[in-house]
Amino acid sequence: MDDTAFRIFKLSSQGFCCTQTLIKMVLEDEDKENIDLIKAVHGLCGGIAYTKKACGLLTGGILVLGLYAGKGKAGEPCSDDYMTMMKEYNTWFEEEFGSTDCQDLVGAQEIRDEKGNINYPVKCGETLTKCYIKVQQILMEHDYDYGDRD
Repeated sequence: MDDTAFRIFKLSSQGFCCTQTLIKMVLEDEDKENIDLIKAVHGLCGGIAYTKKACGLLTGGILVLGLYAGKGKAGEPCSDDYMTMMKEYNTWFEEEFGSTDCQDLVGAQEIRDEKGNINYPVKCGETLTKCYIKVQQILMEHDYDYGDRD
């Protein structure tokens, strides 16, 4: 098991969904923690509000790009290449996985523990790995220093 797979396994074992795991890994790469952000992205789990529609790794990847290039405060525009990067990621995602919907990617899998909590499908691990790598590639291709937003 490589380092990325181990990190995904560890975070998913702690009950984080794929979207939260992606964002946590990016923050860890920057030696940062943002509990409020992790809580906020929980709503993207299971395909936005557990509807199995737009995959949380699609929306999560776009969020990562926004951390680097999005508008952050009044009077500050987003970076010139932000829209291009989002389109690149969205196009790659749909071509790579054949759909942008969680339902199509993981099917009807939903596993609940004895308390009724959702445990996330193992199938998301490979998709998560590819998305984690792809957002880094896009950022680096656009001259962002991945892991250092300061």
